[in-house]
Amino acid sequence: MNGGANSREPMTQTLPRKTQPASQELRPPDLQIHWLGRTEFGGALALQEEIVSKKREDGSCPDELLLLEHEPVYTIGRTPDRSSLSATGRIRHGELGSDHLPHPLFSINRGGQATYHGPGQLMGYPIIDLRRCGQDLHKYLHWLEQLLIDLLAQYDIASQRRESLTGVWVENSKIASIGVGVRHWITMHGFALNVCGDLSPFDHIVPCGINNVAITSMENETKRSFTVAEVAPTLEKLALDSIVSLRVAPETQVMNA
Repeated sequence: MNGGANSREPMTQTLPRKTQPASQELRPPDLQIHWLGRTEFGGALALQEEIVSKKREDGSCPDELLLLEHEPVYTIGRTPDRSSLSATGRIRHGELGSDHLPHPLFSINRGGQATYHGPGQLMGYPIIDLRRCGQDLHKYLHWLEQLLIDLLAQYDIASQRRESLTGVWVENSKIASIGVGVRHWITMHGFALNVCGDLSPFDHIVPCGINNVAITSMENETKRSFTVAEVAPTLEKLALDSIVSLRVAPETQVMNA
């Protein structure tokens, strides 16, 4: 990923934009992928908002995928039920339920309950215009899941979907979470793949609102050492190879929706 046509140098906190090398400008802009390195959640959220806004104003802007690793943070989606912010799921009605959390909490415009992001997770934020994809949110979620399943297979980890539970699983343990937001058919947020590191912050919540769920990682499953930066290029290649499967023919796209 470093130095490639779809990469950016690792950055922290500040997120300056870079242009493509001149030699790559002729590449069809199906998906531009950017490696941001270790990034504060607030900065990554602001960058997503910026890209979504530009794509809303100009439908010709290419789709993008931000790959990064976060400082420790909890997030929860747009739901009135915030009980997943408690390790027991027994927060009284109306309580924020975040005082016990060891890291900051962000309430964001994605679906789903509470989850944790931090070092050792590969975060992927696809910003994709679903009008180019048949306005099919189910197909998009399936594409994300398959992308992660295919990635894990590259490391000899057999994973699968579970009926009615978005995400990716290794037997009965969850290894990747998916939570998306959509504005004017443009996606933001995305997936979190547990690559390595400390999983104990999940103990302070009910991850994704699923009681007694076990959380695992690539490191746990293989007993091998990984870093997020080492795994990210594999994800990049798979995303570039598979994005075409998400698209629909240009004559069926509805770009004025």
